[in-house]
Amino acid sequence: MAARTLIRDEVEDMVALALRCGLTERDIVRLPSVRKLLGDGACVRATSPRQGVRGPAALLLLLLLPPLLLLGLGGPLRRSALRLWFHLHGSSLETEMCVVGFSDFHNPFRQPLDCRVCSNITAVDRKSNLSHDEFLRDYAYSMQPVVVEDGQRNWSAKDIFSFEFFSQIYSSGSSALDNSGSECQFFPYDTEFHNLRDVFEMEAGRVGMHGNAKPWYIGWSNCDSSAASILRQHYKRPYFIPAISESSKMDWIFMGVPGHGAHMHIDDVDNPSWQAQIRGIKHWNLEPPAECYYECSSLEAIVYPGQIIVLDTNKWFHETHILGEELSITIGSEYD
Repeated sequence: MAARTLIRDEVEDMVALALRCGLTERDIVRLPSVRKLLGDGACVRATSPRQGVRGPAALLLLLLLPPLLLLGLGGPLRRSALRLWFHLHGSSLETEMCVVGFSDFHNPFRQPLDCRVCSNITAVDRKSNLSHDEFLRDYAYSMQPVVVEDGQRNWSAKDIFSFEFFSQIYSSGSSALDNSGSECQFFPYDTEFHNLRDVFEMEAGRVGMHGNAKPWYIGWSNCDSSAASILRQHYKRPYFIPAISESSKMDWIFMGVPGHGAHMHIDDVDNPSWQAQIRGIKHWNLEPPAECYYECSSLEAIVYPGQIIVLDTNKWFHETHILGEELSITIGSEYD
């Protein structure tokens, strides 16, 4: 217990020192290492991490990482870390009890990345007519992200998928609507929605962002087999992924309006993944993990309708932002 108290006190001293050196509380909670430890619960109202933090913030990142990882050893220490998080947000753990016990903490004991795998990556590649051999050799299991510009060959999704289409393919009792199935997940991001049913019941003016409607962006797992069968009539395994590569049975859908997107985060999924931009335009920001801060570059890419981005979201921190004026719809899946 004394060791735990010492760790907590050291972290709080580091935060105080950082504030005296000119960093703001927002700078601190935006650091990838801090967000990686604490996760992104539905009740945490935090902004995305700042891109390209350098100087004092980078030094603080290196100082904070070891004790923050130790803070993940057990429930009491995790609670102390959460208490610190809410203190920096001007709130109280006792008044935000909905985050206690949430399960989407990222694993603080992941094996550090060998930074040589990303040290020479300076841009997201763009390819067309990508062969199976080239995909397997250069992209499938490396950290080199790629946008396949003709990735949606022979798909009809771009002509079919819309907010109205999705709202019609789920029956009123579908487990996907209320997250009642064991495989059903819903990501509200920075919205007030609790489930997919809430999304489909929003006012028509907000769907199309008419007037001063509040922007929105959400995601959900395609856990309804009946709806999945309908959806998969309009998209299939991307042509560049060989048949020997097993695709996930669970696909993901992300949808939202311009001006919104997903906060900076890193995934905890089994395999690399692809995301197909069906409608709208999406801007991606990618950041290497903390241990590769000085060795690997930040990347960005814009993905247009008809294109597919392939990247290892378990290794790249990533955030997205919807551009243009059209509703964004993205379908994604894993492969092994």
